[in-house]
Amino acid sequence: MSTATARPSDRRVSPVFLGIVAVAAVTGWATWSGFAEQPGLAVFLFVTAAWVVSLCLHEYAHARTALHSGDISVGAKGYLTLNPVKYTHALLSIVLPVLFVIMGGIGLPGGAVFIERGRIRGRWRHSLISAAGPLTNVLFAVVCTAPFWLDALDGVPRDFRLALAFLALLQVTAAILNFLPVPGLDGYGVIEPWLSYNVRRQVEPLAPFGLLIVFALLWIPAVNGVFFDAIDALLRGLGIGEFDTYCGFELYRFWQTAELCAVAG
Repeated sequence: MSTATARPSDRRVSPVFLGIVAVAAVTGWATWSGFAEQPGLAVFLFVTAAWVVSLCLHEYAHARTALHSGDISVGAKGYLTLNPVKYTHALLSIVLPVLFVIMGGIGLPGGAVFIERGRIRGRWRHSLISAAGPLTNVLFAVVCTAPFWLDALDGVPRDFRLALAFLALLQVTAAILNFLPVPGLDGYGVIEPWLSYNVRRQVEPLAPFGLLIVFALLWIPAVNGVFFDAIDALLRGLGIGEFDTYCGFELYRFWQTAELCAVAG
């Protein structure tokens, strides 16, 4: 078992993360104020930066919970700095989720931080570590949807409202997909400690392909339709209409034009 010595720099917030937050703040202001000459570009940068921030906090939640559960190695690995390049699979954790947003408007879960599970004692702690990430997405979803279900949209500019609706869609889909009990995803990590050794041993080889399995299933029209119908129903219950999420996605992809949204605007 490796050892790790805590240093102040292990927990200092990374300038990389602060830079991403700054991009989200500046482009969010530009979207709200109408300052940007190309509102679509401002929305693209705002939603992308905010999405990456949520990915960083998702992984941070895993690491922070693991730290308090006994894995002191997460600090030396840089996981507590919120620096996305410190993740075990930066490509899976950041790049691919952003590409999935651009291509399909879906918050597909990314990679993960590496937790030394041998340091953790107790099944509840293992489950909580896995649940901490998607619970962060749930919190983001609550924040993004709050103006809608609180009916607090008076005075909110159209472009910002659409961007917020699309960002809410990403957080809701990320939370739901992360909680699926599929090997390799957080949902399976929640239930894994409670499974028998034989079941875990049989399922373990599927873990590296869990994300690919989910992605492949979502390409099946029937599955995709059922999934997004459920998402739309949930968002409607939170006060966000399908039109807002659709136009938010189209505004995000500013290099395309959406006549329906342009006419409605």
